[in-house]
Amino acid sequence: MPKTRDITVPPPEQRELRYDPQQIEEKWHARWEADPALYAADPPTSKRKKFYVLEMLPYPSGALHMGHVRNYSIGDALARHMWMRGHNVLHPMGWDAFGLPAENAAIKNQFPPKEWTLGNIVHMKSQMKRLGFAYDWSREVTTCLPEYYRWNQWFFLKLYEKDLAYRKKSRVNWCPECATVLANEQVVAGCCWRHEETQVEQRELEQWFVRTTKYAEELLADIEKLKDWPEKVRTMQRNWIGRSDGTLIDFAIDGDGKITVFTTRIDTIFGATSIQLAPEHPVVADFIKVDPTLKDKVDDLISQREKSKGSDDIGAHDVDKHGVFTGRYVFNPFNQEKIPVWVANYIVMGYGTGAIMSVPAHDDRDFEFAQKYGIEIRVVILPRRSAEPPESGQKEQPVLPYTDTESLVINSGDYNGLSNQEAIEKMTAFAEEHGFGKQTVTFRLKDWGISRQRYWGTPIPIIYCEKCGAVPLPENQLPVVLPDNIDITLQGGSPLGRVPEFVNVKCPKCDGAARRETDTMDTFVDSSWYFYRYTNPQLTDRALDTKTVEYWFPIDQYIGGVEHAILHLIYSRFWTKFMRDIGIVKNDEPVLRLFTQGMVIKDGAKMSKNKGNVVSPDEMVARFGADSTRLYSLFAAPPDRDLDWQENGLEGVHRFLSRVYRFVMRNASVAKVSSSKTLSSDGKSPSKARAIQRKLHQTIKRVTDDFQGRWHFNTCVAAIMELVNELYAADDEITAGKFPPDVLADAQRKLVLLLAPFAPYLATELWEELGEKDSLLRHPWPEYDRALAKEDEITYAIQVNGKLRSHVAVPADSPEDFVRERALADEKVKASLDGKQVVKTIFVPGKLVNVVIR
Repeated sequence: MPKTRDITVPPPEQRELRYDPQQIEEKWHARWEADPALYAADPPTSKRKKFYVLEMLPYPSGALHMGHVRNYSIGDALARHMWMRGHNVLHPMGWDAFGLPAENAAIKNQFPPKEWTLGNIVHMKSQMKRLGFAYDWSREVTTCLPEYYRWNQWFFLKLYEKDLAYRKKSRVNWCPECATVLANEQVVAGCCWRHEETQVEQRELEQWFVRTTKYAEELLADIEKLKDWPEKVRTMQRNWIGRSDGTLIDFAIDGDGKITVFTTRIDTIFGATSIQLAPEHPVVADFIKVDPTLKDKVDDLISQREKSKGSDDIGAHDVDKHGVFTGRYVFNPFNQEKIPVWVANYIVMGYGTGAIMSVPAHDDRDFEFAQKYGIEIRVVILPRRSAEPPESGQKEQPVLPYTDTESLVINSGDYNGLSNQEAIEKMTAFAEEHGFGKQTVTFRLKDWGISRQRYWGTPIPIIYCEKCGAVPLPENQLPVVLPDNIDITLQGGSPLGRVPEFVNVKCPKCDGAARRETDTMDTFVDSSWYFYRYTNPQLTDRALDTKTVEYWFPIDQYIGGVEHAILHLIYSRFWTKFMRDIGIVKNDEPVLRLFTQGMVIKDGAKMSKNKGNVVSPDEMVARFGADSTRLYSLFAAPPDRDLDWQENGLEGVHRFLSRVYRFVMRNASVAKVSSSKTLSSDGKSPSKARAIQRKLHQTIKRVTDDFQGRWHFNTCVAAIMELVNELYAADDEITAGKFPPDVLADAQRKLVLLLAPFAPYLATELWEELGEKDSLLRHPWPEYDRALAKEDEITYAIQVNGKLRSHVAVPADSPEDFVRERALADEKVKASLDGKQVVKTIFVPGKLVNVVIR
């Protein structure tokens, strides 16, 4: 340790020490803006280890709120840390720019969606820059521009070519008042969200679908590869894909035809006392043709279901069960028993076959339905422990509904006494042998309906010709560009259908009169592959460059809300596998590590425009500065937990940064004349200097470990605050010139480096003030020194029979025998031992000694 040199620090009153974030941040904002290559990644030829960090791109709704700031602050801190660790960092940003809100704004404000969207992007981009987010804007992607969505259209043509895009009739929500299709979230209590008294209808329309189900098995299996995804998200995806192993069984209709059901429990088929159909099942339509009086009853079921929250969920356990008896019957193929056919509101077409065999004794929903409508409840399985031999006459009746899979079959003819698994195997074999069933696998995952009867989306590149049918547009005619200045009224279906110059075209095959598809694509198409485009967004002859993608993918860290765990993240996984199969990428999965941040809560609800509880970061930046605003979003709660917005917490963070600023500005001259070499302990430092060294290196370890592991940035910031408190504790010695200058200089530099990922404006200002000339963004991260972090003394808790009696401080390197001796010599411990026999002592290194007596 170098000896103390006589360096006089100017007294505080001689220096301007007021922290002015606006002045500092505007200075560095201007400098950063003047350097467009500041955050640019090196090309794939770089020798640095690559690190691709990405936050989910926002919808340009008009302005950022603190929920956005929290998400982007997490990613930005990580990106800056990885730059300082010497990585080649890719940190881009773009805009999920298509979508219904732009159309709604156009109707409300009589302003074209494109102008509204691009204007919002300009404003939100300026907010991001003012907040100091380190994005490489040369890679910016905007999904509503033709240079991007032409590749949506190209991908659609490839899907169509591979029979992965197809058109079929599908039931949709239809508002008669709007004369258009509504998304599920736009149906409120069975009515249109815009016309609260207008009942939403179910209509069948021709819709485009993407065959995601072809990849269901792989999507499910590859979840096991996602080791660094939150288990909650992995579970949600497993459940959404929903693999079920079971049997398809044909029940012959009394009269003519059949109903095929899917069941995972064929072992309970002798307990089936009804068949239940989804209201949309084709057989229901056939029954209505024979008995028209059923129609109103079935329509009423659909209406009741639409009013029920969660009615589209598989199982729909929370839906009030309603049903209609059709007056028709089917035959159980195992015993020819005649059983009734019902239509039930809790059966959905999207799972299995849209028909179930109802076994009320052994299914929760069926039990509730049977009790309500007086349908027979027949027990056909029992717990193994209660299945006594028939001659005993004693069987324990289970509490119904009994659904355990560890059971034995009863009341089932030749299958009595078999375990449920044996019965499943033998019954399935019997069904296959006799031609009325087969073993199969079904998935909850449905094909992805991408048609939207809207204007503001990617046009679907299909031409309809009376002679040639549906004709895909030749690739050399892409993009199909959205017309500008279109009249959007939400009347009469897609606005594009009212633009003759868009609709009326020549057929690419026969050159005859034809019409263009007027549906646009679901905006999840845009977000399913955007992160690939970031790797080379200037390409004009192809969507992406395979070699560049191979270098950057998979994404090392993806950050976004858990609300995207299902749709966006499943669709993007599907898209990656599809791109792999057509040979333009080589990776199986897009994202190596996923982090889902908590929400920002205000007034008891998630911060959002819809809730009217948004806090503008512009106001916070104007009052407290960008660094305080960012740092508060990281400090107020662990990143994976919800953050309860409290403005006084932001004030506290601002005061902390003011303390950092004052300390460094007061003492910066020491750093300018002192060595920046790594210091080591010689055991002769003044106690406060040694304490600062120890706290500094403990803080370096804590912050570094958190970046590499659990991401508890709130504790990182707390540790830096503790370090600053330790520095202020030495203030008198520093001011008097009695503190080792090299220790002070080293502490200041490393403090600024630790702060750099969290408060980049202030850190950069102080870095310059300390006399440093190199880029803080690329300066090496401080190294942890185990010897300097080591405590000089350790305080042991001393227990007697597990009860705390005293504390003993000993040198940190004390051997066990010495600690035991000191513990037994302690006066309070000796008093507890008086007249007792010491049986043993339990030693826990660095923590406690427990003396066991009797």
